[in-house]
This record gives sequence, structure tokens and C-alpha cells, in this order.
Amino acid sequence: MNDFFQGGWNRRMWMAGAALAGVAGAACSPLALLNGADRVSRSGVRRVAEGVAYGPDPRLKLDVWAPSSARPGAGLPVIVFFYGGGWQSGERGDYAFAAAALAGRGFVVVVPDYRLVPAVRFPAFVEDCALSVKWVRDHVADFGGDPGRIALSGHSAGAYNAAMLALDRHFLADIGVDPGIVRAAALLSGPYDFAPFTERYGRAAFGQWPRARETQPVNFVRRDAPPMLLIHGAADRTAYPYNSRRLAERLRAVGAPVELKIYPGKNHVDTVASLSRPLRGRSPALEDVVGFLGEKTW
Repeated sequence: MNDFFQGGWNRRMWMAGAALAGVAGAACSPLALLNGADRVSRSGVRRVAEGVAYGPDPRLKLDVWAPSSARPGAGLPVIVFFYGGGWQSGERGDYAFAAAALAGRGFVVVVPDYRLVPAVRFPAFVEDCALSVKWVRDHVADFGGDPGRIALSGHSAGAYNAAMLALDRHFLADIGVDPGIVRAAALLSGPYDFAPFTERYGRAAFGQWPRARETQPVNFVRRDAPPMLLIHGAADRTAYPYNSRRLAERLRAVGAPVELKIYPGKNHVDTVASLSRPLRGRSPALEDVVGFLGEKTW
């Protein structure tokens, strides 16, 4: 059901970046193009912390974004945003456009790096994300955030990481964090039901785990799960929309609060690229995420 063809992701991001910049074959990455174009019109937000260590590994660093007016103790709602990349690539700085978009709507936004394949395999990258949530609980008030109003978000593999933290209670409980700290989750184009692992990205990240069912978010649905918004493009051929439909179906079956939005004609990249100012018209993802999380975290 799932492809995780990273080359497809890179090509589509390149096309999006090239289109907005009016260039082809430039030496910079598509995400750099998105960030560069976004930065030109960015206002009212700032990166208030950069490269803060949240764990012992050199990879475990995070950035914090906030409205320019935010001050310590302001009590703003918080979003922890996990980026995608097939669990094999990604850098927090590449997603400044996403953090700035959400911070511009009144949230304190934390974007952590986490360890990647082949250095680690499941469950290490989910454990890293859990550790970043612990840091947020302990420190986000210093940047204007409310540790009692933490939501999770993410795209693609990052949406998977967020779903596992929201649904499988042990990741947070094992490090002394009440799983109830997660007030809501808004997930973009994620894989939630993709075993057995028939393609190389899934095999590389999860294939060594002896019990495949323990890697799948759909197997951890519970009635007391935090409210979840699942967004997917109907034309997604990287992580098929089946994933969000199936997770929503399972959550509804146990009486858990969930909203499902499938965007006609949109692909895997559209949902996250539309968080950037130049491509905001590609999908209503920003308005849907902000509306949902604003309601659920207040």
C-alpha cells in the first residue's frame, strides 16, 4: 500500500521550488527554495532558540519558533512538529517555513531533529521524539509556551512519529512523562498501516523488528486517545490515503475523537508545501491544522 519512494518526494519538491523561483537546475535544494521564498514575506515571528540540545546524542537538537510578541510565561499553545523524509533524511532548519507558518498563527512551535536510518532503526527515532516532548514540557514556558497545551503535528514519516506518541502510551510513560500531556494531534500525509514492509524504506526502518504489529499506529487506537486530525491528499502515491482512512476508521470504532480530511487532487507534497507562503493556495492544510489545534488545545 505504501511506496515511500524518496526520489519521488525530491522530484516533486524540486518542481514546487523551481516553479515558485522561476528556475530549473539551481544548485540549492527544493526545501531551501521554499524557505528562501517564504523568508522574503515572513513577518511577526522569530526563531527564539536554535540548536538546543534535548538529549545526549549530537543529533538531538531542536529549534523553537514563536510570535515576535511572545514573552516567557505568555501561556501560548504549543505545537511540536516532526518532519518527514522516510526516516532516512531531514533537518530541522529545512522546515523553518512550516514552523513560521504555525507560529504566525499564535503557537509556540518546536521542531526537533531525531536520529535517522541507518544509524538507528525503530523504535529509536520515536523514542527521540518522545524525549523532545519531555524537553518541551520542562522548558517551553521559557519561550512563551504553555506546557499544559501541547499538540503534535508532522508530515509523512514525521506524522507517523507523532501518531505513535499520541497513541502508544509507553513511549512517553517510559521516560516519566504523562501521555495525557498530548492534547491533540494534526497529522499530514502519514503512514499508519503499512506492514508488511514491501519497499526499502519501510524494510530499512522497521524490518528488523520481530513483531511488525507493534510498529503500526492503527494497532494502538484507544478511546481516550487525544483528538486527532488526519489530512491526506487523494492523489498521494507515496503514503497512500488509505493510511488516514484506516486510522480514522479504527479510531471511530473505539469512540475516539477524530476528523478526516482528504484533499481531492493533492499529492504527498502539497499538504506540507502549502504551509509556505508562496504555495499556500495548494491546499487548505494550514487553516485546517490551525483551526483544529486552536480549538483542541485551548
